Amino acid sequence: MGTSETFHDIPVLVCADEGESLSGEREILDLIGNASYQGAQWAVIPVERFEEDFFQLRTRVAGEIIQKFAQYRMGLVVLGDISRHTEASSALRDFVRECNRGRQTWFLADMAESRERLKG
Repeated sequence: MGTSETFHDIPVLVCADEGESLSGEREILDLIGNASYQGAQWAVIPVERFEEDFFQLRTRVAGEIIQKFAQYRMGLVVLGDISRHTEASSALRDFVRECNRGRQTWFLADMAESRERLKG
């Protein structure tokens, strides 16, 4: 599912690029459970692991996934290039900008940016 790492004393589960698609509640709860078991406070999930409907806000998939992470008090980093999605949707672009202002969910380009953001 992923590897445990520590960024600035914060335990993080870093998911592999390849693996099961994370589109349903079962997959998300399994990931959150695995991350919690490993003591992670954040999960870093590559964009490749999300189905296309995650990036289409009208489907509400992104909102449901983000809500699960918030419910279990775990931070979420969606890692990778989502520019093709944000270029196609001003609503998604606004959503990403708002998420990145907060402390719960971030859409970040790479691991270096993830480490930097977790510095606090």
